[in-house]
Amino acid sequence: MSTATDQDRLEPHVIRLGMVVVLGTIMSILDTTIVNVALDKLHTDLNATIAEIQWVVTGYMLALAAVIPISGWAARRVGTKPLWLASLVLFTLGSALCGVAHSTTELIVFRVLQGIGGGMIMPIGTIVLAQAAGPKRMGRMMSIIGVPMMLAPIFGPTIGGLILQNVSWRWIFFVNVPIGVLAVIAGVKVLPHAKRQRATDPLDFLGLALMSTGLPVLTYGLAEIASVGTFNSSKVIIPLLIGAILIVAFILHALRAKHPLLQMHLYARATFSSASFSMFMLGAAMFGSMILLPFYWQMVRGQSVIATGLMMAPQGLGMAMVMPLVGKLTDRHGGGILALIGVVLTSIMTIPFALMGAHTSIPYLLGAMFLRGIGIGFGFMPAMTAAYAALSHDEISDATPQLNVLQRVGGSIGTAILAVVLQQALVGAHSLSAAASAYGTAFWWATGMTVIAIVPCLILVRAERRARAAGATGEHEAIESGALAEAMA
Repeated sequence: MSTATDQDRLEPHVIRLGMVVVLGTIMSILDTTIVNVALDKLHTDLNATIAEIQWVVTGYMLALAAVIPISGWAARRVGTKPLWLASLVLFTLGSALCGVAHSTTELIVFRVLQGIGGGMIMPIGTIVLAQAAGPKRMGRMMSIIGVPMMLAPIFGPTIGGLILQNVSWRWIFFVNVPIGVLAVIAGVKVLPHAKRQRATDPLDFLGLALMSTGLPVLTYGLAEIASVGTFNSSKVIIPLLIGAILIVAFILHALRAKHPLLQMHLYARATFSSASFSMFMLGAAMFGSMILLPFYWQMVRGQSVIATGLMMAPQGLGMAMVMPLVGKLTDRHGGGILALIGVVLTSIMTIPFALMGAHTSIPYLLGAMFLRGIGIGFGFMPAMTAAYAALSHDEISDATPQLNVLQRVGGSIGTAILAVVLQQALVGAHSLSAAASAYGTAFWWATGMTVIAIVPCLILVRAERRARAAGATGEHEAIESGALAEAMA
């Protein structure tokens, strides 16, 4: 018994390694939430519309989605340590350039640069931890890396509010620079020199080009609706068509390629495809609404940036509180039924924001945010677990980047759509009541996005029941036990 305990215990050098990885990871995760509080300030200082300034968020998430699929291949070809350090340097450089940007265009370009570096930090860092801890201790290591994921939605907006209240918005980017430098120095000293592997699978350059071009062009077409004020315009239709054609071409290419960027055959399985679509729609509703609330608190309710940051915390708190419980319940009852409960709760708790006015009780809205966070917590992780349950161990490395990409792409498209809806609804809104109604309209769209996710969750529940009836329970439980440990690898 004591020997097993000794084997499970994390050595001091492994704990130090985990702390270094967290130091780098927390920057990229915080940056996803910390900027949301600054959008109103950026919108004013850079003289940009809401539809334009949302690209500060959307461009970053699209860049993340573009590089995540190649992280595993790049780690094998370059080596985990040099690639992780290079990603940190690129993210830190992008942060510094964002801080000196003088136009919306410059800021968006530098945010994309940030995203390219930030997209590699998390998956490469997890690979480093997996190599150091081994499969039997990966659960403990994932509890370390999971800390910034839970804390970022709680503290990110608050930190952003404190910075904006006391110094220029530029410091929400400059603050990353000393942390990045410290993480690079610590990484050079602590990260092990892993041997490079000879990558037998060539990088799918054509697939990468099609996906990394198609998604931004499609999202640009959606965002242009706010600029031209109508869907029936060549500025909207042409990029939407080009983006759709490129994405279809990517899917057709991936189905035929020997080493595709993303394995599309996985979606032939009802469990994986339904869980993936649920995560996509939840990502759209969650990340999209994250740009609506800061604007509402500041523009309609006249709250300070610090108060806005604090008011954004309940949703993250709700997510963090249920995560330990969700893991245990998923092991007992499967991911499908919990994901369904989570999506239904998220849908119900989005309705109060669709009905809110200029003087709706703030404690009431904060309570709704907390319960909405619980719903999102119940929706995301069980859906991810269920997605892995239908896969063999060898397929997990292919499925992991796809699930991360879907979540990011869903967030990007959701952000663009809700920004367009809000921009259009605000036209002619010359009173606080009218402005609040415009935000309500945008939240009705967010509610619709979440409701759509109920359908794949029902399919997921049915698919899991069929799998258990077929006698596949033993294999699925074995895969589920290791799936979350590899989910970020």
